[in-house]
Amino acid sequence: MKRIVRVGLSATLLISLLVSALHVPAARAEENTPRKILTGWIPYYSMKTALPDVLNNTDLIKEVMPFWYTLKYNGKTKAPEILDLYAPANPSVPISEPLNALRSANLQIIPTITDGTSEGVLAGLLKSPTSRTQVVNVIVNLVRTNNYDGIDIDFEGFAFVDKNTTWKATAPLWVAFIKELSVALRAEKKLLSVSTPYVLNPADKQKGYFVYAWEAIAPSIDKLRIMTYDYSVAKVGPIGPISWTERTVQYAISIMPASKVFVGVPGYGRDWVTSVSGVCPANVAKSVKVGAKAATFVMRNAQSLAATYGATPTYNEQFGESTFTYQKIYNGTTAGGLATSCTASRTAWYQDARGWELRAALVTKYRIGGITAWTFGMGEPLAMESIRNVAKAIAPDQVSVVASVDKSEMTYGSAFTVSAQLSIKDKSPIVNLPVRVEGKSAGESTWRTLASAITNSDGKIEKTIVLGKSTAIRIYSEPSWERTEGVSAEFPITISRALNITAPTNVKSATQFQISGHLIPRTADVAVSLEKLVGKQWSAIVEPVTTDAQGNFVFTLPVQSRSVLTLRTVVSADTTWSALTGQTFNIIIR
Repeated sequence: MKRIVRVGLSATLLISLLVSALHVPAARAEENTPRKILTGWIPYYSMKTALPDVLNNTDLIKEVMPFWYTLKYNGKTKAPEILDLYAPANPSVPISEPLNALRSANLQIIPTITDGTSEGVLAGLLKSPTSRTQVVNVIVNLVRTNNYDGIDIDFEGFAFVDKNTTWKATAPLWVAFIKELSVALRAEKKLLSVSTPYVLNPADKQKGYFVYAWEAIAPSIDKLRIMTYDYSVAKVGPIGPISWTERTVQYAISIMPASKVFVGVPGYGRDWVTSVSGVCPANVAKSVKVGAKAATFVMRNAQSLAATYGATPTYNEQFGESTFTYQKIYNGTTAGGLATSCTASRTAWYQDARGWELRAALVTKYRIGGITAWTFGMGEPLAMESIRNVAKAIAPDQVSVVASVDKSEMTYGSAFTVSAQLSIKDKSPIVNLPVRVEGKSAGESTWRTLASAITNSDGKIEKTIVLGKSTAIRIYSEPSWERTEGVSAEFPITISRALNITAPTNVKSATQFQISGHLIPRTADVAVSLEKLVGKQWSAIVEPVTTDAQGNFVFTLPVQSRSVLTLRTVVSADTTWSALTGQTFNIIIR
């Protein structure tokens, strides 16, 4: 991946872009909802362009990867740590602000962690089970602390820093790490995404970066983002030819579900020197020569770059990319201070809107998860529209869920019935669709399955549920290629403790007596009071008691004078349950 220009994000800019993002054009709002096939990275150094690009195109995007973290090895503590790259680059805007903006847009946040260690260091950490677990723990802690939806692992050092002679030894260490990280993240109900350079079928002559062992890690990951760019770096050529990209996809879907696979699309181009005449000035002599490192530019500037030098980009059908050639004159002085000039012929390659649309079509052809942009904010406006055209053409049916409950307040142990009907936009029922009744109680951040059902011929389900505590419930169906996810409104269900009282109906005035009871669910150390009605006021008649391990309690009342006692019990609130006042009852003292 390419690190381009570092730019901070101001608070004023953030506010303005959030306001503008909320004003979606009316015409777009009235159109059919496209399939969410676009994902991409939000670099810490270009927040002012990347973040608004995301927020203005949320109809295409379900998840984003903030490119904000890197893994380091701390020599003093002898342990791995994760370095925050966002804060130093954006000191005036707390990280909470873009996170809140993304969450308000209902986007999944799956930040990327890069490998910031030196040659061989990470492979060494993964070789030791102890340090490998330390790497897993710091990653899981980052996800947990920030309540991210998962993590994206972009450890490119194996491919581009370590020597390829190490790959056979590193591959099994990488696989062990991914498996261990997957187990830890799934325990937290979090996603694991992996971003790697291309890998091709091992049976082929060209194997790609086989150190990433796609087949071995496939069962452990939820997303594979393939960096199908940088095909041409040292030599002039396309950034990621379509035939090469498609070969990579074909291998990926042969070893894992297609829905896990995402194709990377570059928002940048490269610009190489192909020939030089004259003697170049000293300040550019090293960079303006055949074989020098290519310059880079972002897609949105490609047309203006070509126009500046009178060039016209042409689209190459074979590669699915655009290219242009131009000449640039460099004037200046030699190292000895003499005036000099040189003319360089330069050739540029990049993917424009047409190139992105061609790659988005792979989503349709192979039913893969989507495409992933490196990065948001680089593309020309037409590039987003080209993706939108593809996304609309393969838009899934919108699932509507109309649900209800027969009651929303009840005592512990009572049952209630939830009903729902699932249909698509034209009101046709969805038959034989697996759905879940899900619940989320106070203090819980994720939905848990309470019951499962299958829709009948009318698209309906009905399920009887018993809850152990107050819980919000909803009906949910998984998304598929044909349909969106189905999510009903949420229904708060309030569960109260059950309180059973055993008391005499009459007692002789000269004797002590007892009133007993128990709580359901049976819980120890719950404070219970017994109150007497005097006039219009309730007051304690004896000292409060606490329940035993079985939820039982007993009040011993002293001798009472002849009268009719009107009593009630009151159970104190705790962290799980609300206070509960029992029914009024009478005892005749004779």
